Amino acid sequence: MPKASALRCLIVLLMTSLPREAPAQAPPSPFAAIYPGRCETPASERTGDAGCYLLTTEPMDGLSEAVYWHLYTYPTLAIAQAARSRNGVAVQSHGKFWVFTVADQQWKPANGERVAVIGPLHLERGARYTARYMESILPPEMRGGAGHTHSGPEAFYVLSGAQCLETPDGTTVTNAGESVIMHTAHPMTLSGVGAENRRAVFIVLHDSAQPWITRGGTWTPPGRCPR
Repeated sequence: MPKASALRCLIVLLMTSLPREAPAQAPPSPFAAIYPGRCETPASERTGDAGCYLLTTEPMDGLSEAVYWHLYTYPTLAIAQAARSRNGVAVQSHGKFWVFTVADQQWKPANGERVAVIGPLHLERGARYTARYMESILPPEMRGGAGHTHSGPEAFYVLSGAQCLETPDGTTVTNAGESVIMHTAHPMTLSGVGAENRRAVFIVLHDSAQPWITRGGTWTPPGRCPR
């Protein structure tokens, strides 16, 4: 064999015997972790700060096609329980005692400190609804519920920090003391933004004959929220 051919064979042999470099891997996504609680574990079973947990559910009665979520606080849970009325619930969340009530815009309780009145939440005529109340703590590096929909309107009230709501229509940033509403069956995902944990209470007023949430779907969040 000529010397040139032998040299080429030796080079090829050496190259094929060398260990191949592993392909570069993308760094793990900060949103890869499962959202603790998944908004289904009772708040009494909370094991850490971050996550979404269920406060309570309440079947609704005699709602109009446009209702409002009324948020009031009370000094103790016993006083809150005594103050609740039709389509209202008393809960403890984020260190406060609340009465959450779904009613017309003009509704007012006999007492309590008004925090917010959020609406209108638009409902389907003739459908029966269940109010599902939840609390969540969303750190800035975490996203909750990527690409999901609800069988009814959803409303958030942010107590501290800030969140970014991402939908196919764009993004909405909501800060402490503000609220935001999502309409029925609209794809969405949430991200914590800013420097502190976002703390919020929220309601999904869903069709009682359907699941309250549908995860997944054809829409993939493009990640337009600020970080």
